[in-house]
Amino acid sequence: MSISIRLSRGGAKKRPYYRIVVANSRSPRDGKYLEQIGTYNPLLAKDSADRVKITEDRARYWLGVGAQPTDRVARFLDAAGIVERAARNNPKKGEPGEKAKERAEERAAKIAEAEEAARAAEEEAKAAAAAPAPEEAPAAEEAAAEEAPAAEEAAAEEAPAAEDAATEEQAEG
Repeated sequence: MSISIRLSRGGAKKRPYYRIVVANSRSPRDGKYLEQIGTYNPLLAKDSADRVKITEDRARYWLGVGAQPTDRVARFLDAAGIVERAARNNPKKGEPGEKAKERAEERAAKIAEAEEAARAAEEEAKAAAAAPAPEEAPAAEEAAAEEAPAAEEAAAEEAPAAEDAATEEQAEG
C-alpha cells in the first residue's frame, strides 16, 4: 500500500476548501483517508496565516514512514520548513511546438522576400535617377522615336497576313 499526502476538496461550489490528508494513493480524492494533518483555504490572502495550516509533527511522522506528498502539498511543506523541495526546471516549457515553429519560419521567409523586393525596387529607383544624364536624354528620346514607327510598321505588316489566313480558312470550311 502506497501512502500519499494530498489535498481533499470540500466547501461549496466556487468556494473551495481543502483538507491536507494522508491517504491510500488508490482511494478517491475526497474519499476515505487515514489522517487529516492540515487545511488549505485558497480564498484567503496569500500572506494570511490561516491560509495553510499544517500539523508539523504529524507531517514529519508520515514523511518518515514513506508517504509521498503531491506537488502542491510539497510546496506547502517547503514553505513551512518541514521538507526541502528540489527546484524544478523545465527548459522546454516556454518553447513553441513544431507547427508554431514552421509558421514562424514561413512568416520570416515572407518578410525576407518582401524586404528583398523593397531593396531591389530602391536600387532600381536609384539607378533610374542616376542613369539619364542631361547629355544623354535627347539621344534616348531620338532612339525611342525611331523605334516607335518601326514597331507600327511591323504591326501593320502582320495584320493583313492574319486577315488573309482567316479568309482562306473560311473559304475552305
